Amino acid sequence: MNNSGAVLWFTGLSGAGKSTIANIVVDDLVQRACLVELLDGDEVREHLSKGLGFSKEDRDINIRRIGWVAKVLARNKVIAVTAAISPYRALRDEMRADIDGFIEIHVATPLEVCESRDVKGLYAKARAGEIPQFTGIDDPYEPPLHPELRLDTEGRAPAESAAEVLAYLEARGIIDPA
Repeated sequence: MNNSGAVLWFTGLSGAGKSTIANIVVDDLVQRACLVELLDGDEVREHLSKGLGFSKEDRDINIRRIGWVAKVLARNKVIAVTAAISPYRALRDEMRADIDGFIEIHVATPLEVCESRDVKGLYAKARAGEIPQFTGIDDPYEPPLHPELRLDTEGRAPAESAAEVLAYLEARGIIDPA
């Protein structure tokens, strides 16, 4: 299987489905024998950005670290898949300008739907004031203006959204058709 390097940058609110869809995409790419690496936001925070908080400055540092790793992977013909909220448009635009093969994928799930999916209870804690600076509640999420893909997930199975991502990659010649 031939593939070119790329960065699939999934962005959206907590609970939007970023990680779920990204994992389905990664599993499919692995089955196709593509070089692929998942950079999940929670795992990166644990291993690469441990000790950072959720201030704008710390969030920016975290996203720049993810972007740098993704860029290195992509230039070595790996499809780097990121699944991090990355709430600030300017920083995502900075990553786009710096990374060849950057593909922004907006997992566009309404806040109410994200809250209804919240198995960890994070939104309830944020609304109760227990989690300050929570994206979508008391810290902004700035949706992309012109993402390469916008996945409307409400009432749609994650596999359908993943299929849309894979079709996009095939159409752009990043991966061979299945």
